Amino acid sequence: MTGATDRASYRVVQWATGNIGSRTLRAAVEHPRLDVVGVFVHSPEKSGRDAGELCGLPPFGVLATTGLDDVLGLEPDCVLYTPRELDPDAVCALLASGTNIVATRTDFHHPAAMDQGLRRQVAAACDKGGASIHSTGSSPGFVTEALPLVLASLQRRLDGLLIEEFADLSRRDSPGLLFEVMGFGGRNEAFDERRLASLRASFGPSLRLVADTLGLAVEEAEVHGEFARTRSRATIAAGVLEAGTVAAQRVTVGWTRAGRPILRFRATWYCTTELDRSWDLRDTGWRLTVDGDAPLDITIRFPVAPENAAAVYPSYTANRAVNAVPWVCEAPSGIRTTADLPQIIPDLA
Repeated sequence: MTGATDRASYRVVQWATGNIGSRTLRAAVEHPRLDVVGVFVHSPEKSGRDAGELCGLPPFGVLATTGLDDVLGLEPDCVLYTPRELDPDAVCALLASGTNIVATRTDFHHPAAMDQGLRRQVAAACDKGGASIHSTGSSPGFVTEALPLVLASLQRRLDGLLIEEFADLSRRDSPGLLFEVMGFGGRNEAFDERRLASLRASFGPSLRLVADTLGLAVEEAEVHGEFARTRSRATIAAGVLEAGTVAAQRVTVGWTRAGRPILRFRATWYCTTELDRSWDLRDTGWRLTVDGDAPLDITIRFPVAPENAAAVYPSYTANRAVNAVPWVCEAPSGIRTTADLPQIIPDLA
C-alpha cells in the first residue's frame, strides 16, 4: 500500500448529519488534508442548508442535498457514511462509481459474517469501481479490533480476552431512550430477543475478525443479558427509578472454544450503584483483561464531566472514521477490515 500521507488532499462527502454524522462532518472540515465537497441529507428541511450550519461551523459554501446523483456528480474520493439505516443500493452505486466509503455502521466489519447476498453485491461494486469500504468506530471498532490486535502482539499464547464497556447513565437526560427504548425503570424479567440479536450482529463479527486474524479456532457466538434492580428509590437526570425496578443492564457477546469463553465483549449500563446484586461497576470507559502468557489488565476512563458528555462522546466514534479516510482511499479495492489496513495514524497538523 502506498503511504496515505503522500497525497495532498482527498475529496470527501458526508452522508447523513445526525449525532455522529455532524461530528464526522466537522472533523473532516477541520482535517488538514480532507476537502469536504458535499453533504447528503435525508430530510428536505436540511436540503440546501450550508454544511457549516449543520455541524456548528461558519458557512463555507457547500450546500446539502438529498440527491444521490448530486453526490456522484461531485466525484468524491470518499464518503463518510453514517446513517441510521443501510441503503445497499446507494452504497453499491457509490462504490461502483469509484468512491471509497468509511462507515460508522457495523455492516462491514467482517465480510464472512455478512449476509452473503449483500456481500456479493458490495464486492462486485468494489471491483467495478476499484473502490474500498471499511466499517470502524470506537465500539465496535477501536476497542473490539484495533486495540485487541495490538495487545495480542505481546502474547504467544492467548487463553482469553474480555473487553468490558461501562456507561454511567445517571446524568443522561434522555427519558425516551432510557425508559422507553432500554427499559430502565421497568420490571423486565428477560431481555428482548430482538435486542440481543441486534447486539450479536453488532459485536459478534468484530470479535470473530480478531479470532480469525489471530488464528484462534472458535465456535458460534453466544449472547445473553441480565438485569440488576435498584434497592431504593433513585432520582436520575432522566426521571425517577422506583425501588425494585431495572437500574442496570449487562449484555455479553462471546465466542467460545470447547465450551470455554475465548473472546468476549461485555457492556454494562447503569443508572445507580445502589443495586440488588454485586456488579463491578466502573466509571464510563473500557477495561480489557488479557489471559495469556503475558497477562494484562488495562483500564481506559473517559475523563469527561457529565455536563460535557453529549458534546464529547461522539468524537470517540467519529474521529477514528475521519482519520481512516486516507488509508481506506489508498487501500486495494474490496471490503477492507481492521486487519487489512495498516495502523490508522492521524494527521494532527
